[in-house]
Amino acid sequence: MKYRIFGKSGWKISEIGYGMWGLAGWTGSDDEETFRSLQMAVDLGCNFFDTAYAYGNGKSESLLGQLVRANSDKKLYTATKIPPKNLKWPARDEFTVDDCYPPEHIEEYVEKSLKNAGFTSYDLVQIHTWNDKWLDDERLMKKLLDLKGQGFFNAIGISINRWEPWNGIRAVRSGLIDAVQVIYNIFDQNPEDELFPACREMNVAVIARVPFDEGSLTGTLTLDSKWPEGDWRNTYFVPENLIPTVEKVDALKKSVPAGMTLPEMALRFILSEPAVATTIPGMRKTTHVTSNMKTSDDGPLSPDLIRELRKHRWDRKPRPWSQ
Repeated sequence: MKYRIFGKSGWKISEIGYGMWGLAGWTGSDDEETFRSLQMAVDLGCNFFDTAYAYGNGKSESLLGQLVRANSDKKLYTATKIPPKNLKWPARDEFTVDDCYPPEHIEEYVEKSLKNAGFTSYDLVQIHTWNDKWLDDERLMKKLLDLKGQGFFNAIGISINRWEPWNGIRAVRSGLIDAVQVIYNIFDQNPEDELFPACREMNVAVIARVPFDEGSLTGTLTLDSKWPEGDWRNTYFVPENLIPTVEKVDALKKSVPAGMTLPEMALRFILSEPAVATTIPGMRKTTHVTSNMKTSDDGPLSPDLIRELRKHRWDRKPRPWSQ
């Protein structure tokens, strides 16, 4: 496992982190297998774990707490997210701080997340939805900075809405935040345009989420793909999204070099971007852990392959189903 510096914090973070949404928010998760996967990731050098209160209403945070206590001899970096008060994803332009993150709500959920995990402090607490105009209401950042000063967490982050990397640049340039979490993958390359340069300038860490485009870049999606009732993917991969996604993936498969898998290529594309501190694939099975962790050792893709993958950039705009 290779490590990168996490922005101004100076932490040495595994470049393959662990996204914990699927452990509590998707169907097909088994708690025993989940914990084996988490522990295997630690054993293979992963030290960054990203969760949220919304992932099972604290269940994922509880699993993270168990993992940290089971590895008390290692430094594991812990990150969680505060849900919006109105429980609406993503943040719409008309939403205010009072709708989503009034100060008392922020404090309440920091306390809940600490209790869920059994922690006295997180390394990183993030706002789970974001709109740059919220910087105009000084109460939000004032409360976060106050709680940080009290030692409840060590760094402040924001999670940027799907397909809106521009809607976080103001926060980055404000100097008030330490990290941004943004969708970045072979299809979603547009954070490279403005967000990443701003992060480099301000020494703000980048967490690349959704490295497999919600599973499409694993190559297993088909036009007949369906999930059990209640699974989030049923609301995301509606026909308007599923059909073009399968077509795009089928075209991309032609660029996968011999001896390499599509998921490996997807992760190594992200690791080829120096602005990224870590990427956080979801890994519910030990086989996922071993294959994903290996990509760190394999390193960045060749410049020729990166140039080829530039052709597969897909600029998308938020839709009612894109959440």
